Amino acid sequence: MDARLDHGAIGNGRLIALVSPTTAIEWLCLPRFDSPSVFAALLDPERGGRFQILAGGAAIRGRAAYLPNTNVLRTEVAAGDARWEVIDFAPRIPQGGGRFETPLDLVRVVRPLAGTPRVTIDFSPRPDYGRERGRLLATQHGVEVLDAGAPMHLYSNVPGDHICGKAEVAVRHPLYFMLTYGHRPSPPTEADIALLLDETVRGWRMWSKTCALPSFAADHVLRSALCLKLHAYVDTGAIIAAATTSIPEAIGTPRTWDYRYCWLRDAAFVVEALRRLSHLNEGEKFIGFLRDVAEAGPLQPLYGIGGERELPELVLDHLAGFAGTGPVRIGNAAAVQQQNDLNGELILCLQTVLSDPRIVIDQPETFFPMIQRLVEQAIAMAPLADTSIWEFRTLPRHYTFSRAMCWAAIDRGALIAERLGRSELARRWAAVAAEERETVLRRGFNADVGCFTQSLDGKDGDASNLLLPTIGLIDARDPRFLATLDHFGRHMTRSGLLQRYTNLDDFGVTTSAFTICSFWWAEALALAGRLDQAVEVFHRVIAHANRARDRPAARQLPAGVHPRRPDPRGDDDRRAARRPRWPRPRLDLTRPTCPPAPSARPSPSAPQEVGTNQKHDSA
Repeated sequence: MDARLDHGAIGNGRLIALVSPTTAIEWLCLPRFDSPSVFAALLDPERGGRFQILAGGAAIRGRAAYLPNTNVLRTEVAAGDARWEVIDFAPRIPQGGGRFETPLDLVRVVRPLAGTPRVTIDFSPRPDYGRERGRLLATQHGVEVLDAGAPMHLYSNVPGDHICGKAEVAVRHPLYFMLTYGHRPSPPTEADIALLLDETVRGWRMWSKTCALPSFAADHVLRSALCLKLHAYVDTGAIIAAATTSIPEAIGTPRTWDYRYCWLRDAAFVVEALRRLSHLNEGEKFIGFLRDVAEAGPLQPLYGIGGERELPELVLDHLAGFAGTGPVRIGNAAAVQQQNDLNGELILCLQTVLSDPRIVIDQPETFFPMIQRLVEQAIAMAPLADTSIWEFRTLPRHYTFSRAMCWAAIDRGALIAERLGRSELARRWAAVAAEERETVLRRGFNADVGCFTQSLDGKDGDASNLLLPTIGLIDARDPRFLATLDHFGRHMTRSGLLQRYTNLDDFGVTTSAFTICSFWWAEALALAGRLDQAVEVFHRVIAHANRARDRPAARQLPAGVHPRRPDPRGDDDRRAARRPRWPRPRLDLTRPTCPPAPSARPSPSAPQEVGTNQKHDSA
């Protein structure tokens, strides 16, 4: 079975679909990111269902690229003397005032480019993770999908009986298809589809124009930002870790997890990445989501995108899995784990969002009770074992990174309390923070091994400790951290990329490098002043990026070709590379002060550019 994961991702904040270079939509869940799938050929080509444009009854691999600065995907296909393109997008229509209309619609347009293409429409929905057949009923304006659990219609200018019967169609003029979930007042016309495409392109380009991009790797940063934006759910502010479930960390292993939920930790990283690019709405909406789930009960590592707390983990035995690697899981048992680093990431996120002078939040001081709860919880959790950032299922220990993030929560909490005039509370928290920092530095570094270790008093390395300078616990040029960089470079790399760790975990020996860890590595090298190495690692990582890049516009230079490319080691970028991602401003919730300027580096939390497993994408 094909083990390539080279799909393009399209979406609008309410749905995400993955499109293969053969024009097959192989993954789509409706009506939410974490709903049952309608198309899941990604996890089982026979039972999952797909929506594909075939030539002569065969799938032909085309060339996929995004229309520049958008999440509109164009795939060009050739067969014999005929050429055609398939344009895929989810409507995202500007409404003024920064608002967008985002219907539960998915649109495909097939346009002839040369000759007279002859195509077959393979529209094979399999609702409920392939457990329903998805019977089709031809209608006057397309096809109705039965057994979908809700009204679902494929509107088209191709007769419905041609679609149901998989009849060959000559493409002499544009063909359009709109898959709609729910009721629509009237069928779309070709003019409607053209307007939706134009408006969606305009909307994405408006968003891209407001990105404060660095001079270094600007094209990659923008494409990653567009991909991150797809994962932010507009209805609640939740940000999902990935669009998919059960993409294995390595083929043939049982490391298959459902990441279609909002991990508070991961969401906080995304919020900070987008904030540094001057996109603030996502942060505002996320802290609203955070406040809602915090008021509903004790915080847990992850939630459904509607704030659901219970996410029971189940195995779908009827699906074969990606490239035949199962099991396929829905739900995630990590929701009930003890992960002590969580409070630190959340307070760091709250601190930077609430202190950003560009964001106006009514009565920001009302967030302090939640911050106080998070700090007191961090104090209580710090000496306790947990399951770590990597969500080990059977290995509770005193993990160094978890302890460091407890310190971060307490330390930043003390700063916030001081600025709000809570002097006694600030002094108490500052004293506890000093003790926690001393504990991490004394017990988290193993002089014999020469690195910060996975657990206190341990001997194994862990890539999460590369974030210690980023959160301000230690200077990146401290000899202990420089030794850690050297140790990781010698002992924790695989094919030039960084692994999370090399010791045994719940499933044995890990074999995959992790994209996010390699970006952390590049950032840590930059903070340590090793800019040549940092740039080398960065380019090594992005060499593995998805091939579906931006399609150059007319008279536009191809990506990566610049008449005057700034030296990536120039003074501005050197200064920016030394800035930590999480600043420590003197926070005043009633009169925000200006935080440090946005970093000129892409956030290490950014996933690969398109269609990757954002949570755990193996390189």
